[in-house]
Amino acid sequence: MNEEYIVSIKNIEPVTHDVRRFRFEKPTGYSFNPGQATEVSINKEKWKEERRPFTFTSLKEDPFLEFTIKIYSDHPGVTNELGKLKENDQLIIRDVWGAIEYKGPGYFLAGGAGITPFIAILRRLHKDGKIANNVLYFSNKTEKDIILKDELSRMMGKNAVYVVTDENTTKYQSAFINEEFLKMHIKDFSRNFYVCGPPKMVESLNETLAKLGAKPDSVVFEK
Repeated sequence: MNEEYIVSIKNIEPVTHDVRRFRFEKPTGYSFNPGQATEVSINKEKWKEERRPFTFTSLKEDPFLEFTIKIYSDHPGVTNELGKLKENDQLIIRDVWGAIEYKGPGYFLAGGAGITPFIAILRRLHKDGKIANNVLYFSNKTEKDIILKDELSRMMGKNAVYVVTDENTTKYQSAFINEEFLKMHIKDFSRNFYVCGPPKMVESLNETLAKLGAKPDSVVFEK
């Protein structure tokens, strides 16, 4: 049975030009592991059954729950409506689920909002002093799209590597995370790989990683 919880939003803050952080009430006994998600809807008459999956970006011990959500305001839909919400508006959350689970040191390959399942994992590792030997390759269209760049850099140092695809810049490499990129930057394909991003990117990277020698059980992605 998928239990429902109605929770009030306590705080909304901008993260980038089109990403917002929502912090809201944590129901008593509600728990999740880093990387897990839930189905979310807005507690308004027309939107209650419009469910969308979002990953928690808070930590288990935090007194609140948190989502970091990209708002698509260019077309009507759930994230556009989320972008209109204010403090004390309500969300409906449900049971937790998710296949992205930390298995040990490796490479995190993220595209755009695909960073969100990794945020709680990396925060957990950093808090526990276990983030060393993990490397993040994070692709975005432009520099202004990079979610939580300062925090990721603070946690991971030079092991947080940013690339951009739609912008010429001297600050970050202009590249796609593809076979050529992986061959150039990764020497050991026997390590763990964590992959999240647009579906085409995930599918392509899974095929490429298999081709380059990564074992199927060492590649973690949302099924």
